[in-house]
Order: sequence, then C-alpha cells, then structure tokens
Amino acid sequence: MSDRSSPGPPPATAAHGEPVDKGLKGGALGLLSSVVIGIASTAPAYSLAATLGVIVAVVGLQSPIVIILAFIPMLLIAYGYKELNEADPDCGTTFTWAARAFGPRTGWMGGWAIVAADVIVMANLAQIAGQYGFDLVGAYGVASSTLWTTVAGVVWIALMTLICYIGIEVSANSQKILLTVEVVMLAVLGVAALVKAYGSSAPSVSHPVAWSWFDPTNVGSLDAFTKGILAAVFIYWGWDTAVSVNEETADRNRTPGRAAVISTVLLLLIYVLVTTSAEAFAGIGTKGIGLGNPDNSDDVLSSLGGEVFGSHGFGWFLSKLLVLMVLTSAAASTQTTILPTARTTLSMAAHRAIPSHFARIHPRFLTPTWSTVGMGLASVAFYVVMVKVSNNLLADSIGSIGLMIAFYYGMTGFACVWYYRKVLTRSPRDLWVKGVMPGLGGVLLLYFFIDACFVYANPAYGYTSWTVPGVHWHLGGVFITGIGALILGAILMVVCRYTAPAFFRREVVPVSAARRD
Repeated sequence: MSDRSSPGPPPATAAHGEPVDKGLKGGALGLLSSVVIGIASTAPAYSLAATLGVIVAVVGLQSPIVIILAFIPMLLIAYGYKELNEADPDCGTTFTWAARAFGPRTGWMGGWAIVAADVIVMANLAQIAGQYGFDLVGAYGVASSTLWTTVAGVVWIALMTLICYIGIEVSANSQKILLTVEVVMLAVLGVAALVKAYGSSAPSVSHPVAWSWFDPTNVGSLDAFTKGILAAVFIYWGWDTAVSVNEETADRNRTPGRAAVISTVLLLLIYVLVTTSAEAFAGIGTKGIGLGNPDNSDDVLSSLGGEVFGSHGFGWFLSKLLVLMVLTSAAASTQTTILPTARTTLSMAAHRAIPSHFARIHPRFLTPTWSTVGMGLASVAFYVVMVKVSNNLLADSIGSIGLMIAFYYGMTGFACVWYYRKVLTRSPRDLWVKGVMPGLGGVLLLYFFIDACFVYANPAYGYTSWTVPGVHWHLGGVFITGIGALILGAILMVVCRYTAPAFFRREVVPVSAARRD
C-alpha cells in the first residue's frame, strides 16, 4: 500500500489552540467512541484477572479501598489531560505539552516513556491473548507451549496492527462490540458473586461485605499500602488513549478530555464492584478459591467464574464467555495500545523530534503508516527477544511499566500547572482544575515513582535480579528494566539532538505559558 508524507515541515508555532495539521482523519470519533477507546485501552477484564490476586496478596481485605485510592491520582491527572487538551489538542499529548511547558528535552522523554511502556505491555498482552485463545478451545497442551503461544501472540499483534492501519473508525467500531460484552460480563459476575455470597449455598469462605474493607488504616504497613497502590494504578492505565486520538475526534478541544475523565470514573465503578463481590464470595485465603491463592494469581477471573457460574449448562457457557472476555480484553488492549504509540511518534516526527518518515500518513485510510507498522514490528521484536531470553524477564519487564506510567502521567500533571501558571488566579475553577488537581496528581505519582524505585531495586522483588558490573550492586530486574528503558530513551534523545537540532533549539515547539486572555 502506498503512503505519503505529512504535508511539509510544520510551522514553528501552531495557531493558539490548534495542533499542526498531520493529515489524520478529523471528526471520525464522537464522545461515545472516545470513551470506549479509553476504557478498552485499560483492558478491564484482563487487568482484573492479572492484578487482583497481586493486590489481595499485598493488602488483603483492604483491596477495595486501595483500588479506590489508586483512582484518585488517575482522576487528578485526567483533569490535567483535559485542560491541556483544550489549549493544545495535539496527538503527541505528554510529548507536546511537556515540551511546551518545560522544554524539548523534557517533552522528548515524556514521549519516549509512552512508547517504551506501550511496547513493553504489548508483549504481555500478546502472550495472554495467545494462551487464552488455546485455552478457550480446550487446547491446554498447546497453551502451555512457549513456541505456540509466542506464534499466536505474534499473529495477534500483526492482526491488531492491521486493524489500526486500516482506520480509526474500524478500531472504534470493533471496540464498541467487544467492550459492551466485556463490561456486561463483569457486571454479571459481580452481581452473581454477591448473590451467592449472601445465599444459603455460599462457600464456607464467603462473608458479608464489611465497612472495614474500606478503611485504609487497616492496611498492615506503609510499604504494603504503597505496593498495593502501585499494583492498582496499573489497572487504570490506558485511559489517556482517548486523548491521544484527539485530532481524529469531533470537537477535539473538549471531547477527548471529557472522555478521559468519564473513562476513569466508569473504570472505578467496574473495579470496585468486581473486587468487592469477589472478595465477599471467595475470601482472601491462600488455598482453594481464595483470591490470595498463588496458583490463581495470574488469572483470578477464570477460577472465580467457574465457581460462581458453575460448570454445567448455562453456567458453563457463562464461564467460557468470561474466559473469552479476558482474551478479547487483552486483544482489544493490544489494538488500543498501538493507537497512542503510533500517534505519539507521528507527533514527534511532525515536530521534527525524530526522523520524518514516522510522520507519513496513508492517503486513503488517513492513519500513520510508518508509526503504526513500526509499533507492531517493535512489539514483535521485543516480545520474541524477551520470550527467547526468559519468561521471568518478560514478567519483570511488565512490572517495570509502573515506573513509566508514574513518570509520564506525573510529568503531564506538572506540565499542566506550569503551562497555566499565569492564569491560576483568574477564577477558583482555574485554580483547582488547572493547578491544584493536576499538581497534586503529579506529586502523588512522583512519590510513587520514587518509592517504586526502592521497592523494585530490591533483588528479592520480582523474578530476576542483576549485578551491575564494576560497582557490585545487586538490583531487582524490575528496577533495571524500568530505569534502563528510561536511560535508553535519554541516549536516543542525545542522538536525535544532533540529527534533528531544530526541535531541540525550540524552533518548532517553543516554551510558552497560557495567555491571560
């Protein structure tokens, strides 16, 4: 298929409130489609299946309140995204906004953090999609084969890349169907679990919902609380995809930001319902159906669905449908993870921060060509290399995403405060939504980033550890992967500084602040 370059070098400064025209299909998405993309990007079913057991193992019965508290910095940062998008609806999001607020180097690192996090998570999503695909049809032996799950994962990435290449509307329409069934199934699971927990045939480990579950002071220690929050933050990550497709959204100054805020609130409702009902039904024990059972920690929903729905008749069908939802959730997130990465690199190229080839747009589909295909190829390469080296290393690389999430979400919060610093006293609303809320979100995520560095650096944390040559430091693999990815970005930024000097001389995205008018 042919492609064309974006329409010439962008001007040094875009018009106030308008992004540089990159050739994307404007007005293709409405509010509903944007909300769907924002929620689907978080992969609710997959996120709960893979993370709920980890959260329970760390904070026990306080899992519901930890999930609620993890929502707070996400909502605060979502407002930062909303306000910055109103001023500059650029698909580069953090890259463009941080460059405008703090300078090109900060912006470049923000863009890199988005790309690195998305490439890393693609590997895990592909592995889950491949494994669940075989489990769904009963091919359990094949599902345990590293070779065949890797092949299936690569096929998933290729398929999702193709869908994103064909067009944003195709992506959004497919997400509406998948997400509707996914959310309905999670709601059915939550309600059914609560009904059974309060019924006469409830398992012996069931117990009524207690207000003490929502008391954060009952968490055993500050360390346990922080680890729980870090795990819970991951299940909210991804709503910013609704903003990264802003240039393809109707009323792009307002709709994407509203979609981001709505997405985070809806995610909170879904997660609190499922977590509370699952805890009431199965308890937090480490044996049997308990949510703390390490044998089920990688896939809580499958084991829970079988117990709640049963294994015969319509219950069997619902159990299989729940497994299918985890599969499609991972697959859908694979697709919606490609979208923000391709648009981030598109924006970086359009602003001359990386090679111009990444700014090319397909003449018919009006989607990024090099950026979309490049994201798919990079994800496949990373996935295959990680599996080839060690599945343990792949697992630790997924854990490291928390560092990059806190890094670029927090950066966006601070960028919002600094960009609007001259107008914060204009009205109480400006002070709160442009200053206090995103600033507090940035502070919280900065704390989590620093604390996570200490937690992840412990060689006992995760599945791998490394000895740093020359200094004899023994560090955890999660820390090495996360910080290593950021250091790699800094190295690439230095290279781009000499190959694309205009951006770094502030000729393309000048540092500025919001106008008082």
